[in-house]
Amino acid sequence: MSKVETTGPNTTEPGKIWIGLFRGINIGGNRMPMKDLVKRLEAEGLSDVKTYIASGNVLFRSDRSEADLQGMIEDLVEKNFGFRSKLFLIDLKHLEKLMAANPFKDHEHRGKAQHIFFLKAPATGVKNDLMQELKAYNEAYHLSDEAFYFYAPDGIGRSKLMEKLDRCLKADMTARNLNTVETLRDMAEALEK
Repeated sequence: MSKVETTGPNTTEPGKIWIGLFRGINIGGNRMPMKDLVKRLEAEGLSDVKTYIASGNVLFRSDRSEADLQGMIEDLVEKNFGFRSKLFLIDLKHLEKLMAANPFKDHEHRGKAQHIFFLKAPATGVKNDLMQELKAYNEAYHLSDEAFYFYAPDGIGRSKLMEKLDRCLKADMTARNLNTVETLRDMAEALEK
């Protein structure tokens, strides 16, 4: 099975390329078949719709505003799939800016060892002392107003900091590992050509 889902031909229609990152897709009861999502987004007038892996990554082209797109897509998911999922919309330029700001991008362990948590707004209630206490000796993190960068060479699943991150900072966020972020960037660049 392909990791990329798409229907119809690519277009050369005008419009901005958007990368949409859903939170909490295909975990627990939040099932959303990517082929169905592509068809429904195309029916709403979005073009060049593509998804990547089943964790809620979608790319598309649209002239609509970010606020309009976010509301429409979140409503569409709730109506058609039975749950509401927070959508984080980002354009290629902004994604590249966040990737360039990754303080761990030159570390030996890349890919799945590095995660970018995309924030809707700056985090509040940050408990730096608790975060320092919970992180393993070989883990590192950096918090900016737009992203929380996390480096975990032994894996995110074993991290005590990740297990209790919601106690350490309050923020609307969704995470992707660096492999996924780089693939989404590459897909967006291909759509721009």
